[in-house]
Amino acid sequence: MPGVVSLGHIGIAVQDKDAMIDFYTKVLGLTVTDGLGGRGTFMSARPETEHHEFVIGPADSRTNARLITFFVDSLSDLRELYQGLNTDGRASDVHGINHGNSLGCGFKDPEGNNVELYWGTGMDYPQPHAEPIDLSLSEAELMRIVEAMPAKPSMVPHHYGADRGKRLAAVSV
Repeated sequence: MPGVVSLGHIGIAVQDKDAMIDFYTKVLGLTVTDGLGGRGTFMSARPETEHHEFVIGPADSRTNARLITFFVDSLSDLRELYQGLNTDGRASDVHGINHGNSLGCGFKDPEGNNVELYWGTGMDYPQPHAEPIDLSLSEAELMRIVEAMPAKPSMVPHHYGADRGKRLAAVSV
């Protein structure tokens, strides 16, 4: 049976299109791929392989997304972006998040949209799970924290991660 394999793209309504393009290109490194003069501006983190993953357009009566997430290639990249967000000053509420199966950096963009950058740890861990983590710790320290997480009950089978199913506690039904 066919199914989705990844997020295609997300679009949000914005008040100041120029400021938001500047933030998402200069701070997060997205590339504008289309639509600068039109209703929507298209951006991609992988413009050589993906036309767009993110679209911004003028605000109207629609509401914004609850959360926008972007995958990053490495823990090093996540930590570097975290540092950049803290020093740039345009994002607010910048914080580290340990989901077990990923480490993330959550923040609010200049217009208050909730955004999370994340890197997959390869560990299996039932969701939802989110606890604060200090992304200024070394990569080795961060991974020790993830690897030491206790088993957690889950009511559904897990199909991902290098230790698939090993982080699940027995569940009584």
